[in-house]
Amino acid sequence: MPEGQGAPASPPAARSAPGRASAGPAACPSPRLPAAGSAACAACVASPESPAPRRGAVRASVPQKLAEVLSSQYGLVVFVAGLLLLLAWAVHASAVGKSDLLCFLTALMLLQLLWMLWYVGRSAAQRRLIRPKDTHAGARWLRGSITLFAAITIILGCLKIGYFVGFSECLSATEGVFPVTHAVHTLLQVYFLWGHAKDVIQSFKTLERFGVIHSVFTNLLLWTNGVLNESKHQLNEHKERLITLGFGNITIVLDDHTPPCNCSPPTFCSAISQGIYYLYPFNIEYQILASTMLYVLWKNIGRKVDSQQHQNIQFRFPGVMAGSVLGLTVLAATIGIVVVYLIQIGRSKTKSELALIMFYVYAIALLMLMGAAGLFGIWIYRIDEKSLDESRNPARKLDADLLVGTASGSWLISWGSILAILCAEARPPYTWFNLPYSILVIAEKYIQNLFIIESIHREPEKLSEDIRTLRVVTVCNGDAIPLASSCLKSGAVATDVASLGSEIPHVANGNMHLREGCGREAEEGSREGTPSPACRPRFLQGHAKRRVLRNIAAFLFLCNISLWIPPAFGCRPEYDNGLEEIVFGFEPWIIVVNLAMPFSIFYRMHAAASLFEVYCKI
Repeated sequence: MPEGQGAPASPPAARSAPGRASAGPAACPSPRLPAAGSAACAACVASPESPAPRRGAVRASVPQKLAEVLSSQYGLVVFVAGLLLLLAWAVHASAVGKSDLLCFLTALMLLQLLWMLWYVGRSAAQRRLIRPKDTHAGARWLRGSITLFAAITIILGCLKIGYFVGFSECLSATEGVFPVTHAVHTLLQVYFLWGHAKDVIQSFKTLERFGVIHSVFTNLLLWTNGVLNESKHQLNEHKERLITLGFGNITIVLDDHTPPCNCSPPTFCSAISQGIYYLYPFNIEYQILASTMLYVLWKNIGRKVDSQQHQNIQFRFPGVMAGSVLGLTVLAATIGIVVVYLIQIGRSKTKSELALIMFYVYAIALLMLMGAAGLFGIWIYRIDEKSLDESRNPARKLDADLLVGTASGSWLISWGSILAILCAEARPPYTWFNLPYSILVIAEKYIQNLFIIESIHREPEKLSEDIRTLRVVTVCNGDAIPLASSCLKSGAVATDVASLGSEIPHVANGNMHLREGCGREAEEGSREGTPSPACRPRFLQGHAKRRVLRNIAAFLFLCNISLWIPPAFGCRPEYDNGLEEIVFGFEPWIIVVNLAMPFSIFYRMHAAASLFEVYCKI
């Protein structure tokens, strides 16, 4: 019968199903299938007379879109104003001091505190209402990580208060108010994220958009402030060490913001000053993690959440001994390399060159291992016929965008090093190790991004991987529903099939049958260029394949934490190499490194967080 024509429904049927169209295909009987069969036949019961979206609904969405645009522009205005204040303080602009910058940041934090208190109070008053949640946002391990970083941030605030007390004679009151406000802001923000990171806000949406976006850019400005303070400290140490490598033609002018008065006792103040800069990396990670979680909350405002529940992600340790042992070995070796590097660099020209060579050789070997592990994981995915989850997910999209965006920072530095080596007139021997190191940094991050992004987009495992293709083909005329499975060779596979059959007993009544199609599937797989399950190695089938992928994820997770440590704690050969500063000039290269290094550091921590999620999902 041609599409769109069918027998009219009888009056009793019409009364019993008022939501059904008055006419439909006669070949589609009432479905007796499970969810898979019903979804396959959904097109048959769709009516061409289905109503179009109401004009009122379209008009109602217009103010919300305008609110989203206005709130984002408000956040950008606040962020640009804060960046200009930070820049003015960094270059010692006249009439702009540190107290002005701290007053602006304190006002932003107080405004965010008022909004969070209002939101928490309103949520407590309406706690009996059922609210939609985004189960992908604010994972428990992510909230645990931000709690750890927040605790160290509060310790950093205590050290800043001690620093203010020591130099209270010549410091403004804002330098004492700021760390106190920041500590209170950190405590309440962590509480807010633990309780409301998964919220999908459906009321007061316009007001909430401005409140959340204000929180996002407040945290970004606090992150920028921490990055700037830490970069100034690293740059001063670099200028002091640079002369030992023989680059005496570079003028060393320390950019010091030390108060003009004495601290009592001097030993106490010196210890506090050094401790502050060792805690800055944790504060920097806390602020950027908080801003990303708040951004996901902002994207979820007014969103319609899918009714399908997200599968719980659980941490499973058994079966990853190889990846964990190798990764922990890398972590211990990295800590040793960093300690030796920081001790040797700047002592003399010979010791500095040996420290650079040691770092480059170790990093080259580690990057080659990481690249090989990533390529092996991608190869496993290539031979696996598993569908990808393409559903709308703001948290997952943000993860992928951050991986690619922050990787560009280290790519910029690496390409600058490659050009410097190729264009330099004189090349000291230790600089040649920088060439393979820079190339491997680019390649390894490219490979790792591919592995992580494909891993977070893959459907979670449900049945044994020995049942590779389980296809339910619905024929609307009700003749037959063939069920094709792959090779059934073990008792475990038969059990899986039996359990599947027990879930759909009304389908397996003659309209569904199993057939062993090893030969045909192998032939089809070879024709498509993808090996069939029967043709794969044993270690790439079922639980063995998942064990291999978990070991790869665990190894890469620990390696990324290992590579986060050197630049975060002062081991930066991009500064100490010296060749790039000769080719590009001291100030241009320092600007490039100071702009790109924060993104490179954040990439390693974000990649580690994403790999932990991949590990729990496999």
